[in-house]
Amino acid sequence: MSEAERTRDQDGQGQSGQGQDALELAKAAHNRIDFVEFPAPDREALRQAQEFYTRTFGWKYQKWGEDYIDTADSGVGSGLASDEPTSAPFAVVYVVDLEHTRKEVERNGGVIVRDIFSFPGGRRFHFKDPAGNELAAWSE
Repeated sequence: MSEAERTRDQDGQGQSGQGQDALELAKAAHNRIDFVEFPAPDREALRQAQEFYTRTFGWKYQKWGEDYIDTADSGVGSGLASDEPTSAPFAVVYVVDLEHTRKEVERNGGVIVRDIFSFPGGRRFHFKDPAGNELAAWSE
């Protein structure tokens, strides 16, 4: 029996299966809405909204500076933003290849309203679909 055969884990994948699991997980999440962002017109409104959701639903938030908080307690991840808030809540779609998705958005009639930028946790861009709905796409 070879060393590789002796080091196989319980599911039979061996050490090389660990990378495959991460790839499969990324593929499963690809092209899915995994976050909703709610606008707040200013920092005080953000604070009040956080207090509302915490008291009403028990959600705990992570603070990312003075203008942004998020939570995983809401089912699908959600955040509140007072820096450059959108006019309405918008969905955020996880994608594996951000640049490819940006090209596809434009090729299929979407309009980029904020080009690719970095944020804590990854990169994203905002776009409008042909019906005028604003969404974002993000990746690590």
